[in-house]
This record gives sequence, structure tokens and C-alpha cells, in this order.
Amino acid sequence: MYSLTVTFTIVITVCAYVACRALYLRYGHPLLNIVVLSAGVVIAILALCRMPYATYVPGRDIMTLLLGPATVGLAVPLYRNRHLLRKYALAIVLSVAAGAFSAMVTAGLIARFGGLPQEVVMSIVPKGVSIPFAIEIARLYDGIPALAAAFVVATGTLGSLMGATFLTRLGITNPVARGLALGTVSHAQGTAAALMEGQEQGSMAGLAMILAGILTALFAPMVMLLLN
Repeated sequence: MYSLTVTFTIVITVCAYVACRALYLRYGHPLLNIVVLSAGVVIAILALCRMPYATYVPGRDIMTLLLGPATVGLAVPLYRNRHLLRKYALAIVLSVAAGAFSAMVTAGLIARFGGLPQEVVMSIVPKGVSIPFAIEIARLYDGIPALAAAFVVATGTLGSLMGATFLTRLGITNPVARGLALGTVSHAQGTAAALMEGQEQGSMAGLAMILAGILTALFAPMVMLLLN
């Protein structure tokens, strides 16, 4: 029974992803976000089957194991577009650094002047990086790791939903710039959205995601001192 439940949760997750991806590829609307839609479909099926979230956890853990190889797999499109890295190396580092720093400062200042408690301010600062980075940064500066993870998910969801459209409205069509922007502020979810646009955008977004995580950790002492 246990193995059937695990298999069922994995199957519905994969099927939800495949169906939502097909829907996005057919219509291409930014609101047809694959991650958000897939999560909604899985939640709806679990609710209809009266299955508590705890029954989904074992299957989720198995699928989570694939995140490591998937992250390493981002090196493939980056290698194929290594000429862009050589050509724009300095611009890439400077733009990601500017994006990561400004995202931290603006989020922290808005939270602080909005009257949020200090631990919430410390938790929202690393919202633009992936969850492992954000949790450790929040823990080091008296934030709330679980809250930091929630902010990361919310940021990635909003970025992947609206980021590409926002860049288009601003007239930003360069694939390198679009990939760097999406990866810097929306981490893995932004990278997934960039990959849907093309290999160049996806490779730059994957690179930006990694650089933003490292630079955010380096900027954290300065930003936290500023906010304190």
C-alpha cells in the first residue's frame, strides 16, 4: 500500500507537469505558469482523494533527490553558450552583483519601514536566491528559516509569472539580459521560465542564479549591518 501511494503521488506530479507544460507551449501565456499550475493540479487531486499532505511527502522526497542532477544539468546549456560567457564575463558579474545587492536592500528597507519585526526583515532580505542559500543566511542573522523559504518561493513564483512580461514591456529583448534578470531575481523558477524562452536565456539564467546565491551570501553582512 505504501509503495502504491508513493508511486501514485509521483505519477500525478509528473502527469500534472507534462499537461501544464503542454498547455503553456500551446498558448504561451505568461499566466500559464507551469510550476504554479502543476502545484494547483496536484493539490486539487490530493484534496479530491482526501489524501493528507503527509502522504505526499515520501514521493516528494524521492523527486527532490533529482534536483541535484537537474541543477548540474544546467551546465549543459551554459557550456553550449560558453562564447557568451567569454564575451560578456565582466558585464555578467557586474549586472548580477547589482541586481542581487539592490534586491536585498530594497526588500529589507521596504520591510523595515513597513514596520515589520526585525526577524521578518532578516528573513526577507535573501528572498531572491535559492532556498538552501536563503535558509542559511536567515539563520546566521536571526531570521526565521521557514519564513525565508516561503519568501523565496513567493519571489520565484511572482518572478516566473510576471518577469518575462515585465522585461518585454520595458523593451528588453536581448536574450542575455533577459536570462540574467530572470535568474538573478527569481532563482530556479526564473531559470525555468528563461529556459522556456530559449537556450541562451536559460544558460544565462542558470549562471545568474548561482552567482546571485554566492554574491548574496557575500553581501549579507553589509546589508544586515545597514538594516540594523
